[in-house]
Amino acid sequence: MDHRMLVLLLMLLSRNVMCQQEEVCSKSVINSCTDCIRSGPYCAWCQQLNFTKAGEQESVRCDTQAQLMERGCKKEEIISPANNVTIIKEDPLSVSFDNQEPVQMSPQKINLKLRPGLPTTFRISFRRVEGYPVDLYYLMDLSNSMKDDLENVKELGRDLFAALKKITEHAQIGFGAFVDKTVLPYTNTNKEKLQRPCDESDQYCQAAFGYRHVLSMTAKENEFKKKVADQFISGNLDSPEGSLDAMMQAAVCGNKIGWRNSSTRLIVLTTDAGFHMAGDGKLAGILEPNDQQCHMENNLYTKSNEMDYPSVGQLATELEKNNIQPIFAVTKNVEDVYKELSKMIPKSEVGVLSSDSKNVVQLIETAYNSLSSKVTVTHDNLPDNVRVVYTPICKYAGPAGDKNGVCDNVHVAQTISFDVTVTADSCMEDTSFTIRPLGIKDTLTVTLSTKCECQCKDPNDKMHQLCTNRGSIVCGICSCMESFIGQNCECSIGNKDEQSLRASCQRNNGTECEGRGDCVCGRCQCHSTNQGGRYRGDFCECDDEHCENYQNKLCGGYEGSACQCKASREGCLTKGNTVCNGRGRCICNRCDCKEGYQRPQCLICLGCPDPLAPHSTCVVFLTQNFNLVFRDCIECLGFGSGPFGKICDTNCRNITYDMVDNFAISGKECHQKDSEGCWITFKLNQLVGEDNYEAEILKQRDCPEPPSVIPIIAGSIAGVAVIGIVLLMLIKMLIYMKDLKEFRKFENEKKKSKWAEADNPLFQNATTTVANPTFTGE
Repeated sequence: MDHRMLVLLLMLLSRNVMCQQEEVCSKSVINSCTDCIRSGPYCAWCQQLNFTKAGEQESVRCDTQAQLMERGCKKEEIISPANNVTIIKEDPLSVSFDNQEPVQMSPQKINLKLRPGLPTTFRISFRRVEGYPVDLYYLMDLSNSMKDDLENVKELGRDLFAALKKITEHAQIGFGAFVDKTVLPYTNTNKEKLQRPCDESDQYCQAAFGYRHVLSMTAKENEFKKKVADQFISGNLDSPEGSLDAMMQAAVCGNKIGWRNSSTRLIVLTTDAGFHMAGDGKLAGILEPNDQQCHMENNLYTKSNEMDYPSVGQLATELEKNNIQPIFAVTKNVEDVYKELSKMIPKSEVGVLSSDSKNVVQLIETAYNSLSSKVTVTHDNLPDNVRVVYTPICKYAGPAGDKNGVCDNVHVAQTISFDVTVTADSCMEDTSFTIRPLGIKDTLTVTLSTKCECQCKDPNDKMHQLCTNRGSIVCGICSCMESFIGQNCECSIGNKDEQSLRASCQRNNGTECEGRGDCVCGRCQCHSTNQGGRYRGDFCECDDEHCENYQNKLCGGYEGSACQCKASREGCLTKGNTVCNGRGRCICNRCDCKEGYQRPQCLICLGCPDPLAPHSTCVVFLTQNFNLVFRDCIECLGFGSGPFGKICDTNCRNITYDMVDNFAISGKECHQKDSEGCWITFKLNQLVGEDNYEAEILKQRDCPEPPSVIPIIAGSIAGVAVIGIVLLMLIKMLIYMKDLKEFRKFENEKKKSKWAEADNPLFQNATTTVANPTFTGE
């Protein structure tokens, strides 16, 4: 027994050690208690007066509780906001249904005040109520292929009611039917075919339709049997049906269907074909997306031919929103299709329907038992930066998850629980979200706010002695009155502002005192080092602990990273008494030249086209802000023209120049064409430094004479005229040659022809001679 107690004790100790290791305060920029508690869930603030030592920053007040207590902060002086869970409403769970609103989940309202990053856990309970009402809507495919199924369904009313009575005494059944949109290519739009879309052999057939609501929810078996008996098959052209259209309207038209507020809502869809979905409407020119609204008049879906089919996501959203659980009773040939659909619709089941639907009652019973025994808890409207994890506590529990929690094989009147862990990752004002079991009306409203401000117990003194009577105490540190700053308000800034004083404590990187001290009255007060020494310098940039050793000596008064060379500049001085010609630094009495320049005095640049300059002096030189072309500077300096004519003093400030008739300086002559087409001749010489030049510019530019315009124009006109005349003559000659060729061809054919004289047997003379019989010639 003692051995077991020892093992248990060791386990508890190791657990505490692990918990302490997990509590880490990752501090960033800490100037106040509020900054501290916002920097991490395990950061605490010590408000104890005189907690900081001389030279320490106030940020040392921010650490884990264990670290602060180890440094001497009293436990009651530590500010570390904790999470608060307040149950607002917790009605007890109901046992059975007694015609009143049952309670199946508890609590119903809860209020959370959380510290950012610190998780909190609360428990919700659920119990299936015995005899809970059931509303079943039988939605049937009435296309021609379901003819045998319809005849069997007409006889199933008694069996359906009997099956539901086994579950509850408060059962209701409704009925609806669907086919497809009554437009091409889904349905034959011939007028006669629209009125009678079935085969000619079918005696009873109803006109084509999309979705029709036949019977609202009723507990009367005879009424259901009568309405279903009045139904006949219809027809369409393609195999997929408009089942998603029908399910959407059945879900959103709650008042017309007759769904009760407190009931298990089921839609039983029976079909032997697949389904059309969003996008298929384009085949019929239907481009308007489904709006997920009720459009039912006279029990018919009126927007069937105007709106596209709903998407699976839209349908799943409305089914979940209205707590409706679908059961897909389908034939074997489309079982796989509807199983894939079921994966995308929470709380849905698929059952295989026999060819004539005789097994539909058994199928519904099995599906209902599967749906009702599986309890899935999830959330709606979860705010940004809020995380939720569900941990089921039941015999057949699913894994913990951030989307839902699942308990399976839950019996009637069995109580199960879920641990809900909520974490707010940032500060936020009052917000809320809901937690609910899928398919059940009960909800839990979670109101959430965060603790991002410190509730410190400050002294009532407006002017505290610790603050030199120039400020008050806020969470253990001084809040100075105007014109005073400092850890104890000891610094008077007068007319200056605090920002300008702090700027004087910042070097190149903008960090105040290099992060190694406090800025007090515009000067850095340096902290101690980890080895017990102190930082030094105007910005606390110096310390002895990071210096390199040379011959086991620390900085023996010499230069170099390890003080290995004598401090001198003799080897770096030029004839002009400059250091490395202004193109390098003197380190250890040697020039450390900038890139391209060569020792000993950084005068020559071997990698450059001109040995006196880092770049070709005729083309480009560098200034601090521009890459300039020498030609443009020389043109504007010497002749006041070119791109830099008006801004010459700004862009060419690094060049001194003289206008000369003959060059006095040595070096390469540069010839460049300016913006006016003239050639400029000049010489350049690089002075001390990288970007200083002197130039000599010849006063006379070589400008070629402009061309004579009149002769050019006259010559152009004359040339065009000559070319035109020559073209006309060529065209005339070509035409003449063609005509001559045709004439000679005609003459040759004429010579070859043979003519013969003969009378045309069809010819009749146009002259007619008539003799007068009475004429005697006298």
